[in-house]
Amino acid sequence: MSRLVAWWDNYQIPLYLISLGIGAAIGLTVPGTAPAFEVAINPVLMVLLYATFLGVPLIRLGHALRDIRFLGGLTGLNFLAVPVVVYVLSRFVADDRALLLGVLLVLLAPCIDYVIVFSGLAGAAHEKLLAAAPLLMLLQMLLLPVYLGLFVGPELFDVLDIAPFAEAFLLLIVTPLALAALTQFLATRLRPARQVMALLEALMVPLMMLTLTVVVASQIDAVRADLGSLLRVIPIYVVFLIVMVPLGVLTGRMLKQDARDTRATVFSGATRNSLVVLPLALALPEVLALTAVVVVTQTLVELVGMVIYVRVIPKLAPGRTLPVR
Repeated sequence: MSRLVAWWDNYQIPLYLISLGIGAAIGLTVPGTAPAFEVAINPVLMVLLYATFLGVPLIRLGHALRDIRFLGGLTGLNFLAVPVVVYVLSRFVADDRALLLGVLLVLLAPCIDYVIVFSGLAGAAHEKLLAAAPLLMLLQMLLLPVYLGLFVGPELFDVLDIAPFAEAFLLLIVTPLALAALTQFLATRLRPARQVMALLEALMVPLMMLTLTVVVASQIDAVRADLGSLLRVIPIYVVFLIVMVPLGVLTGRMLKQDARDTRATVFSGATRNSLVVLPLALALPEVLALTAVVVVTQTLVELVGMVIYVRVIPKLAPGRTLPVR
């Protein structure tokens, strides 16, 4: 077992690319399976995040939350710099309400889930991103309606339901985090809890592969069907990923962050909350049905981008950190 774990840890990046390909192949050849895969997204993501949270000593979260310099960088980058970038990029689809709303929904919301996994692979301070997740979620719940009102117009709120947002936060963050805290507490007393922690730590790569496969398989056929319209938003997502790298590095340097914190800042600025805002998009009326596919398209672009980020960001923010496998 230890040899197998060492093997997939060493080859995790190509394995993730293979997972994306498998998901695309399933979704395109057997499109009727998409609804089942869509139902599986949240459970699979919950297990992945539970395993991720288990790998971070939760007693260190209090210390991470006291790092005002790091939190200041995250909030400034995500809620001051990003909206400016998003507003400029969104003007290229401002003539289409569904495309515009999809771009704004997904790019204005910083990621609070798998950013922790990918940033950890890049040797970033992922435990600080974990500690900051509730703050980032709260701020985006408060500020997303404000920015949407400014960029789209107040009439948007006649069709937008915020309830799925809160539900996603409870399912994807609060529940896995609480279970991880309980498991870590029991591990100090019970051997089975320690065995669970060891098993899930060993299975992190397969869990990420499963998550990528499920997400892509559930949505790739919808992306294919609307590809003509989506070709307008794909360049926006690619440019966003590129632009956020120098902005994140610059933020880290301005605040004199170390390498791990700078890497975490870059990842936070670039990764978006697509899986959490997707329920919001799905709750929109039929006339805006394309919005959900626009959100999912960002997920697909970002997943490929994150595989690249894991290799590139450590070179742009070098320093003494855990090695990238």
